[in-house]
Amino acid sequence: MQLKWKPLAAASLLAMMAASAHAATEVTWWHSMTGALGDRVAGLADQFNKSQNDYKVTPIFKGSYDEAMAAAIAAFRAGNAPHILQVFEVGTATMMYSKGAIVPVTEVMKTAGEKFDSSVYVPAVAGYYTSPKGDMVSFPFNSSTTVFYYNKDAFAKAGLDPDKPPVTWQEVVSAAAKLKASGEKCAYTTGWQSWVHLESFSAWHNVEFASKNNGFGGLDARLKFNSPLHVKHIENLANWAKQGYFTYAGRKNEPEAKFYSGECAMLSSSSSAYANISKNAKFKFAASTLPYYNDVQGAPQNTIIGGASLWVMSGKKTDEYKAVAKFFKFLSQPEIQAKWHQETGYLPITNAAYELTKSSGFYQKNPDPQVAVQQMIVKTTAKSRGIRLGSFTQIRTIIDEELETVWNGKKTAKEALDTAVRRGDELLVRFERANK
Repeated sequence: MQLKWKPLAAASLLAMMAASAHAATEVTWWHSMTGALGDRVAGLADQFNKSQNDYKVTPIFKGSYDEAMAAAIAAFRAGNAPHILQVFEVGTATMMYSKGAIVPVTEVMKTAGEKFDSSVYVPAVAGYYTSPKGDMVSFPFNSSTTVFYYNKDAFAKAGLDPDKPPVTWQEVVSAAAKLKASGEKCAYTTGWQSWVHLESFSAWHNVEFASKNNGFGGLDARLKFNSPLHVKHIENLANWAKQGYFTYAGRKNEPEAKFYSGECAMLSSSSSAYANISKNAKFKFAASTLPYYNDVQGAPQNTIIGGASLWVMSGKKTDEYKAVAKFFKFLSQPEIQAKWHQETGYLPITNAAYELTKSSGFYQKNPDPQVAVQQMIVKTTAKSRGIRLGSFTQIRTIIDEELETVWNGKKTAKEALDTAVRRGDELLVRFERANK
């Protein structure tokens, strides 16, 4: 018996076959963005997906940076790693030396036939994610740096000039005293205590956090953040905590909520906090540069990169890598980068995006996002380029543990920093031995 195809059914089948033949190549993107930033990540993927029909990027939230990195390592070993993984900057050395786990972004773009010129990226950003051979190993994405936020309404109430933020640590404690006297229960708090008060603090004052140019010069780098200057700063914070001027509120970005809720009047944290602060704060606020000690020669220099980059995992198909390359090309567009920068507070990763933002008049109306850029576009030194150490995530955990012993009065600043250096160096020695 010969089957007779109805015209409508035949047309439907042909349409289904055509759709199957041209099904979009899908790649997964594991990220750690929450709140307003998570919304913007989803928006970027959606915008890319709608801009063409050949590729689809699916963003998947995988927890904090630490959790996402651990999950990706486990997934790689199991053979089902994502195509793209967002890794915070302290995981850079670990990812670089993860033999066989990643494909350098320069190689991905070249293989896909996409033009890729690292010179278009902001030097301080591109340099951090570039190998000693000059190849960019990961794609700069949400690059940030440390800045200082303050509640202008609280300043006015305390008799402080709301248009004159404190620029030195001496001025911060003076402002904190007046804020407390005006009734503020939390004058100053900080997010990311290791990044702000030891890592960026070091670069901002042009002193070493670790030897060998902070690890860029070799795997035999050792920690140096127990110098007299570092000890002095942590001692000052401990004393301010006793006086009620400084409130410790968590290791990561938890303290940011205490600022935008109005509970704390001053905050040092990531420039990327700008998105959530803008969304949630019911008061006038402003961003300023990270405070420094004006009696330290060479300060201020520049703050260092934070945030994260996008790594491409190995073991994927050629067409999937082409999809990744197309997505990275999309993310590099000046218009895309400028919008991302303006909405989030993250740095514009390309010079063109910065110039586009500047020429649009955005900074005249919104000066806060430019603070981070201005701190980063100065010429770096060997001591301020950034920090690239193996096992850095674990070292930061050690620092957090030891600093907490200072805040709760169990150790002096010197005891805690000496212990953190000793414990951290033990990890560096093991990392060096494992990667020789």
